[in-house]
Amino acid sequence: MKRDARVFVAGGTTLPGRALIDVLRAERFTRLVGIGADEPDVTDAAATEAFFAAARPEYVFLCAGKSGGIGLNRAYPVELMRDNLLATTNVLHAAHRAGTARLLYLASSCAYPKHAPQPLAVGALGTGPMEPTSEAYATAKFAGWKLCAAYRREYGCRFVTGFPANAFGPHDDFGADSGHVIPALIRRAHDAKVRGDAELVVWGTGTPRREFVYARDLARACLFVAENYEGDAPINLGGGTDVSIADVASAVADVVGFRGRIRFDAAHPDGAPLKALDSAPLREMGWRAEADFRAALAETYDWFLHHRATEGTGHARRAI
Repeated sequence: MKRDARVFVAGGTTLPGRALIDVLRAERFTRLVGIGADEPDVTDAAATEAFFAAARPEYVFLCAGKSGGIGLNRAYPVELMRDNLLATTNVLHAAHRAGTARLLYLASSCAYPKHAPQPLAVGALGTGPMEPTSEAYATAKFAGWKLCAAYRREYGCRFVTGFPANAFGPHDDFGADSGHVIPALIRRAHDAKVRGDAELVVWGTGTPRREFVYARDLARACLFVAENYEGDAPINLGGGTDVSIADVASAVADVVGFRGRIRFDAAHPDGAPLKALDSAPLREMGWRAEADFRAALAETYDWFLHHRATEGTGHARRAI
């Protein structure tokens, strides 16, 4: 990718989108289009078409679409599914019509079958039912992958799909009920510390395990794939190690400085028992994650203290 190419990050306000913009700027890409107020509402087909016709982005990273944790998926399955379907279909069609040279679509590891063999390999996609708590959102992300493949097959579009591990970092949604596990735990632990609570309640049993990737590492992986991967198959964007929710809660409490008891509430669902990605193809191309998990948690909490600690919760946020 030439550093003066026109690059569009669709979903620039999402967690991976913001991280991508930061990484692209650090890598001296000088012609980022659709930044800030200039980004179109990609759920609006006419606005998306008009933007692509005028800006003619050569490279597109498709990170757009609302997402959230278990609570948000249970409360708003229609909104999450519809928003992602609209954003994806509009951007892919506009990119095709505008002659975009290359597009990377970020799907979601939620689209894997709930009981697929671990670590999750792309060959397992579509082989069984998804986790029910996130099925609507996950189905939309699955459909996005299939639509990318259809454009590639019918029109020869260089559209590639990446399935990222669970991302976290600055600019996340730190809503106690709407956010994914790490930002939600940071919010809950912080609020419990401020209130002087004796215990921190964590949803579920604490036994499920998840693979986490720092947002900056995910952004680096996206750029790496855009520059180096040409395969027809989707590619997993992982590279970290899987950690139990109980260990995550303990690490978050330590970083935040909460010294009370951690209590797990089994009345809330656990979600999938294990979710880790087989990212061997990515590693074999030479990519490695750089962030230390505990240091990344500390950096995330520091950002939260400076930007979100006194704010209310949001409704929905990123694309993973």
